[in-house]
Amino acid sequence: MVQIDDKLISLDVFEKRFVCDLGKCHGECCVEGESGAPLEDDEVEIIERLYPLMQPYMSEKAIAEVEQNGAWVIDADGDKVTPIIEGRECVYTYFEEDGTVKCIIEKLYIEGKTDFKKPISCHLYPIRVSKYPSYEALNYHSWPICAPARELGGVLGVPVFQFLKEPIIRRYGKLFYEEMEDVAKTLKEKKIIK
Repeated sequence: MVQIDDKLISLDVFEKRFVCDLGKCHGECCVEGESGAPLEDDEVEIIERLYPLMQPYMSEKAIAEVEQNGAWVIDADGDKVTPIIEGRECVYTYFEEDGTVKCIIEKLYIEGKTDFKKPISCHLYPIRVSKYPSYEALNYHSWPICAPARELGGVLGVPVFQFLKEPIIRRYGKLFYEEMEDVAKTLKEKKIIK
């Protein structure tokens, strides 16, 4: 682990390679899993506000799920998350003609209808953040469905933290990211990582 400020960061974040390959995985991360995307407290309010804008892109099942249970729910672990349909896809997804799953929230962002890109837990993946009273732990999560991302990241030689530059800066700021770059350089010089 490496410490920057009050964040403990797994060495895997610097060493493992990762670049999403949507052409191969087709957005399976928005469909697979035990619950919806974890939400921050302020994101809950944003999701509620964006719901009317998302509705035209949502499936009938997704709308029914939200109408019955709300724009966000509490999962089995007691966390605020996006609702999912029949234990599968996030209600805020849509399917392209080729079957690729995409995020409605990000679609609204791209169209200039919101300045909120997507939940930070989605944006930061494959980093999973665990919060404790005095620190946050940033760990790399390896999921079988992301094998194409690990393969492409390996071919391109892109470490997890570099792939996630935008969301890391969004969440922790530019200086934090620059410190991560310095740490990666030091770890390589000391041959702690490749």
